[in-house]
Amino acid sequence: MNTQTTNMLEYKKIKEILGGYAINEVTKQMIEKQEPSASLPIIQSWMTDTTEARLVLEKSVSVPIANLNGLEHILEITNKGLNLSPDQLTLVYGLLENVSRMQKFMKDKEFLAPAVSSYAYSMLDLPELKDEICRCIRNGRVEDHASKSLLKTRKKIAVMEERIKSKLDNILKSAAYRDMMQDQIISMRDGRYVIPVKSKFKRNIDGQILDRSSSGSTVFMEPNDIRKLQTEISMLRAEEEIEISKVLSVLTGMVAGYERELGINIEGMVHYDFIFAKAKYSKFLNAANVELNEHYKIKIVNGRHPLLGEKCVPLNFSLGETYQALVITGPNTGGKTVAIKTVGLLSTMVQSGLHVPVDKGSEFTVFRQIFADIGDGQSIEQSLSTFSSHITNIISILKEAGPQDLIILDELGAGTDPAEGMGLAVAILEKLYSQGSMILATTHYSEIKEFAEVTKGFENGSMEFDLETLQPLYRLIIGKAGKSQALSIALKLGMSTEVINRAQEITYTEEVYQHVDKSNTKMLSTTTDNTLQKLRENAQSKMKKKPQEKPTSIQNEQDEVYQIGDRVYASSLKTAGIICELENTQGEYVVLTGETKHLVHKKRLKLHIRSEMLYPDNYDMDIVFETKENRKKDKLMNKRHIDGLTIDKENM
Repeated sequence: MNTQTTNMLEYKKIKEILGGYAINEVTKQMIEKQEPSASLPIIQSWMTDTTEARLVLEKSVSVPIANLNGLEHILEITNKGLNLSPDQLTLVYGLLENVSRMQKFMKDKEFLAPAVSSYAYSMLDLPELKDEICRCIRNGRVEDHASKSLLKTRKKIAVMEERIKSKLDNILKSAAYRDMMQDQIISMRDGRYVIPVKSKFKRNIDGQILDRSSSGSTVFMEPNDIRKLQTEISMLRAEEEIEISKVLSVLTGMVAGYERELGINIEGMVHYDFIFAKAKYSKFLNAANVELNEHYKIKIVNGRHPLLGEKCVPLNFSLGETYQALVITGPNTGGKTVAIKTVGLLSTMVQSGLHVPVDKGSEFTVFRQIFADIGDGQSIEQSLSTFSSHITNIISILKEAGPQDLIILDELGAGTDPAEGMGLAVAILEKLYSQGSMILATTHYSEIKEFAEVTKGFENGSMEFDLETLQPLYRLIIGKAGKSQALSIALKLGMSTEVINRAQEITYTEEVYQHVDKSNTKMLSTTTDNTLQKLRENAQSKMKKKPQEKPTSIQNEQDEVYQIGDRVYASSLKTAGIICELENTQGEYVVLTGETKHLVHKKRLKLHIRSEMLYPDNYDMDIVFETKENRKKDKLMNKRHIDGLTIDKENM
């Protein structure tokens, strides 16, 4: 979908709100790049994720999604030959802990949310790496017991520190030095222990000044008696840093060895973060799953614009059943623009796999593209007037629109001479209709209302208006053309009856204008009605022929050939699963559902999503199908021969 359309429909605001429900920055960036799909299987898969995640949220508010902020560049660091810090290793440990929690959390959600729970099986908790990080890193530092050498060095440092503190404590408590001390406190400067001495007594103590107070009244001195001990402890600390570096190097090497598995875990957590963000937004909107069709029919029951909240008047709308183009008329501020934007935005959200705020019975179709021309399109930078900007946009729409597209046009033909604007508006509607597109337009021209009334495939709609209160009711009525209500509003507001009567005389009783307009409109619709239908049918038939030029196995489910990794629905099992072994001589496939494998005949299988849509290129399918134990054994066998080590494959 082009950027101009998404901006007009305010789809970007929806993504901003959705991003607010995500935990991780990388998920927010993914949502920002999210675009609607034109593939029905993909949309159904996305919608299934949202629906199941919403069911999980209804049962359990807290979902153990890992906080990945800070993990984005950790795997890059290992490739540069640098050691990971204790804090970074703690983040890796946190990820693995959350993987374990997520797998436990999803284990009892298999029946409630089979698709969403299955994603946990692709993640790996890597117990060896997790246990080693837990053993070596604690509270953001390397543990004493991480290595024997580190433990030995730190014990020496502890003994030396005690000796230094003891000597300094004796100096502080000594009667000879007591009056010379500013405080009875031992402190550190540049990693060396010092005592605070009054500045006037600095020559009375044998030692070196390492620092001064800001006022100059205190000097921090290192007595000569402990200087040698301080030098020794500095050397021990250097040894400690070397040992710490060795431990971090080993842990970094382990992390680098599991780079691929950690990458899969991060992707899995981002995916969970994304689908549960959609579920949280669905809950906030009190939204629902909707039926999808490929017949280009829309039915909205009590739909609400997601940015207007509960106060907006529900929209009831249909398109594509008996008419493919709807022309909405009515007074300004009557809600016409909100109505058409609601249809466009809800369709865009559905094709992004989002629930929408509608009632049961609503149904949406999948459009190839949604084109829109809404609002004041004046462009100061390009020196274009509102009319010129609209026409420029409509020209590009006319070039690209086709049978599988929805065209939304606001105030069609406005901004120029009424007669020419009306003629241009009718010509544009005819052209778009002949190209097979579905059309949703608003207008003030009465001639266009008459055109829609007598032209096959078109229908009129209007926004209700209360003449007593002069307030719009914001309700769409399909099958009835509306009026601008300008004269009625003027009369109610106090304009003289004389002026109103003259206005009515000019508007409705001038025979010349009325006769010419009506005759031209009727003649135009009569002469072009059959032609329009033929052009539309030709455009649609050309679109239908395209997939037949390259026949695929999906078109003939009896002859379907499935590949390993394809997601299928098994009617005999009443659940979805993944193909893990190809067809045998009896026409049976091995299908994995949860952790169980089943033999299912191909006639009882129906393709849901192709493997290339589910997994990246060169994805190791063993992660999905093999047990953790077998994968570990396989990894060891690839490194070296191990006597007595065998891998048992499950027999079907």
